[in-house]
Amino acid sequence: MPASAGLSGEISIPGDKSISHRAVMFGAIAYGTTAVKNFLPGNDCLSTVSCFRKLGVNIEASGTEVKIAGNGLQGLQEYNGLLDVGNSGTTIRLMMGLLSGSPFVSRLTGDESIAKRPMNRVTAPLKDMGAMIDGRENGKFIPITITGGSLKGIDYSLPVASAQVKSALLLAGLQAKGETSITEIAPTRDHTERMIRLFGGKIETSGKTIAIEGGQKLYGAEIEVPGDISSAAFFLAAGLLVPGSEIILKNVGLNWTRTGILDVLEKMEADFSIIRTSGDTFEPSGDILVKHSRLKGTTIGGELIPRLIDELPVIALLATQAEGETVIRDAAELRVKETDRIETVAAELRKLGAKIETTPDGMVISGGTKLGNGSVTSHGDHRIGMMLAVAGLISNSGIELRDTESIAVSYPDFFIHLDSLQK
Repeated sequence: MPASAGLSGEISIPGDKSISHRAVMFGAIAYGTTAVKNFLPGNDCLSTVSCFRKLGVNIEASGTEVKIAGNGLQGLQEYNGLLDVGNSGTTIRLMMGLLSGSPFVSRLTGDESIAKRPMNRVTAPLKDMGAMIDGRENGKFIPITITGGSLKGIDYSLPVASAQVKSALLLAGLQAKGETSITEIAPTRDHTERMIRLFGGKIETSGKTIAIEGGQKLYGAEIEVPGDISSAAFFLAAGLLVPGSEIILKNVGLNWTRTGILDVLEKMEADFSIIRTSGDTFEPSGDILVKHSRLKGTTIGGELIPRLIDELPVIALLATQAEGETVIRDAAELRVKETDRIETVAAELRKLGAKIETTPDGMVISGGTKLGNGSVTSHGDHRIGMMLAVAGLISNSGIELRDTESIAVSYPDFFIHLDSLQK
């Protein structure tokens, strides 16, 4: 990645990964046709499409447009083989909830990264609902076998802030006898709750508790997926860090459960503004104008963390260039992502001269550090790869970035969009 002389122009951010996954899943279990526009055709979301096709769902996909012909939950059919989720944690965790109530046996697997990620945070409460689940270490790791059947509603308090666990339990709760209620320790992304309402379901929220009644039927819907703010974050960072830059990011999702990075940028005194909003009640979106800025260090923690967990790697990069010290805490969840993102971010940025100390739940980053050249790798983690690509734009003479294939998981056109902004 060569150093940049400045970035200018506008790009349309690809569809939100979390919403694209859920659009396919809910379309598959709804009655009638669901039409999805601006679907993200990244590897993760294509894994979801592949799994539901194997379960007997007719899905037509052409680029960013997808049509799903659903026939309700009972329309799913047993697949006599392994359902391979690839690198997608969202796919496997949400499907565990969904398949726990389906009257057949399902076997789920994934790649080497998924094999290391804990599944017991999902399987334990699903077993409390009556699900029959087995796997390595009693269902803690893949491959996972689910013998679906009758479920009962439960009252469950999440021990960690996890939208994936919450969503898995809501999908199980749709099929359970009675009510399922879930209490969060901190608000997490609410795409599943919004999707249930869009498909005609009823779900109640009171403070940090979400409740859903079992036995509901869902019906097909039309969905336009907003751009993924987690993908936009890399271009927000590039615009802020590269001198002489001014970029407009089009159609960025502005769901308040996902805009923690914008709150952090305000604290860092970044020069950005929202110049258009959609007013969409399903999933709000807008255009963001970002300009090169002198940033200030800050402290990030508490209930803000679940609202920006995926953006923390690129926030760490921003912190290396900010004035003063930045402290990230309460983010131990980073250690069980595609990689241990705390150690991986620190190790790779240190290769370029960054000053970062790791802690059990975060990082302490010294700002104002000039980044040099060097050879770095994504470790197969798409967000680490994109963060390092942005780092290369402000390094002394560019960097060598290895293992860029992983970026296709969430942003297949990342380098095309980056090249289009070069002056």
